[in-house]
Amino acid sequence: MIKLYGVPRSRAIRCLWMLEELGVPYENIKTMFATDSRSDEYLKINPNGHIPSLVDGDVTLWESLAINLYLARKYDKGLWPKSVAEEGHTYKWSLWAMTEAEEPIVTTLVHRVFSPENQRDAAKGNDAAERSKVPLAVLNGQLAGRNYLVGKDFTVADLNVAAIVGWSTLAGIDLSPFPNVIAWLSRCTERPGYAKAMSLM
Repeated sequence: MIKLYGVPRSRAIRCLWMLEELGVPYENIKTMFATDSRSDEYLKINPNGHIPSLVDGDVTLWESLAINLYLARKYDKGLWPKSVAEEGHTYKWSLWAMTEAEEPIVTTLVHRVFSPENQRDAAKGNDAAERSKVPLAVLNGQLAGRNYLVGKDFTVADLNVAAIVGWSTLAGIDLSPFPNVIAWLSRCTERPGYAKAMSLM
């Protein structure tokens, strides 16, 4: 059985969403960052000491979006792209989400929500929220006149990007200038797989 190491209130939620979309049996081994993830046993699975990690038979993977790409490809339930060109766009958007969108959104989240109030820096949070407008505008443009990022249907590209961009609402980032993003996020998060993953939180 697939084993996913991590806790739902972390980047592991992205992989839990994928597993629920696929409907494959799995075990979520609760592994806390900064404590369990530093144990000698866990470091044999992921020497970086981060979560999530996935073990599927003789395959061990780190990095949440890479895990999702692997799962979508191996257990394809319509979430894998249908052509080599679409694969390229799927990789592009997954990497884009990590390199362009995640940092400003997460920094905003840290300084507005996650950190204790006495450790928050309002200026840093506001600056990050402002910087997030650049990738959000790019995403909004891509979604003009289309329901999903790659092809006509929901795919792993949408899941990977939505799992990151979705944090913007929790961070209090104003999405009203990006109506295409709002509509697309709504389509992604109305899926039963998303609801099942969120119920694990």
